[in-house]
Order: sequence, then structure tokens, then C-alpha cells
Amino acid sequence: MRVILLQACAAVLIWGCFGAAAAQAPAQPFPQETTVERQVRALANRDTQIGLYLNVLPDCTSGPLPTIRLVTPPAAGKVVVKSAKAKATNYKACLALEVPAYVAFYKAPPEFLGDDALTIEVKYQGGRTEIQKITVKVSAPGGQQKI
Repeated sequence: MRVILLQACAAVLIWGCFGAAAAQAPAQPFPQETTVERQVRALANRDTQIGLYLNVLPDCTSGPLPTIRLVTPPAAGKVVVKSAKAKATNYKACLALEVPAYVAFYKAPPEFLGDDALTIEVKYQGGRTEIQKITVKVSAPGGQQKI
């Protein structure tokens, strides 16, 4: 399932259990700093994608990637950001695109179960900053209900 949420002029994509932020050229002024709070489900001792950060311009090309900073690290787990290529179809006016991106992953130690929290600061070109407060709900690998 893919849901597209618009916040100011930044599009936030959510596929499954991870979020993505994509900056677009602003149509009107917006607050220079916004705060987003969200929850992610994760399994202990497994990498879980918690964020996808890219910049898609109106002409379907990539703009400068944002700067990402871990403001508050998680108490139990670790966060790693990797470079990647993001592919999408039917995104706004773009029928198909492939752009560079940063992907953030969270990994809890094998013995940890419960909630962990972290804060990521995402700074886009032009001065807009997004503070992402992420709560990670960590469960045991066999503890999830099957549908």
C-alpha cells in the first residue's frame, strides 16, 4: 500500500513501515522548521528501514540531497544512513524516475524488546528543516500475529 501525504510543499511517502521525505520547489512560503512524529514497528536484531530521504524537482530530476543529523540517538539500538537509488512510478507528474537518496535504518540488539526513540534532523536546501521524532516499537521475531 502506498499513501502520499503532503506537508507544506514537501511530499512524505509511506510504504509499509517506513517513511520517506521528498522536497519539492515551494509553491508558497512555509515554516522553516516543522516537527513530524511517527511510529515504526521493528524486529529485534534486524535492520528496519525508518526513513527515505530524497529530493525530486518538478522536472522529475534529482535536486541536492538533504543533510541528515541524528539529534537524539536511540537508547538501545543503532541508526545507520546509507546512500541508495530510489525508483518510483506515477509520482506526481513523473511517470517513472530513479534518483539518488539516503536511507536510514534502525537495528535493536537481540535482547531488546519494547519502545526505543530517536530524533533525526533533515535540512533541505533553501533553509527548511524537518525534525523527525521516531518511536520504534521492537518485538521478538516470532511475536507478530499472522494474518
